[in-house]
Amino acid sequence: MRGASHINNAVLTKDKAVLAFDPMSDAVASVQIIDRDCQDFDTLRPQYGTLVQSIRMVDCHQQNVWGQQPTKWSTAAIGIDKSGRVLFLFTRSPYSTHNFIEILLRLPIDLYNAMYVEGGPEAQLYVNAGGVEVEKFGSFETGFFESDENDQAWPVPNIIGVVRLNDK
Repeated sequence: MRGASHINNAVLTKDKAVLAFDPMSDAVASVQIIDRDCQDFDTLRPQYGTLVQSIRMVDCHQQNVWGQQPTKWSTAAIGIDKSGRVLFLFTRSPYSTHNFIEILLRLPIDLYNAMYVEGGPEAQLYVNAGGVEVEKFGSFETGFFESDENDQAWPVPNIIGVVRLNDK
């Protein structure tokens, strides 16, 4: 994770997805999920002020790349649709990540690609805009928190925030 004035973790992992925003010019999209198998990350990296890497869920060919597993949990994810819009995705209901991705791919949201951001009781989504406030937080996680009784947000290590820019 790298911001304009802080590097939280400089190590590039084997994970294939990097959320890129805060562009340095108009030559690139204002936000995108860079798929390191389909795009030249070394060329794109210096063109963004903020980069957040995580686990790829849906690749640039709109394919589910998460193997099936027996574990289930609440999930928070970020996606980009085919029009370049950011999608903040959340389910409190426990699904295997593979099955959650299959659900997303069947929805009429034109999902282009997606990346995992958190699971279990730590998965969260908070929106406060236009007089509407929504707070969602995860609950269930196989082998850790096998209950749907969580009634509060847990501490999280990182937050991705969005602020509407004034029109020019």
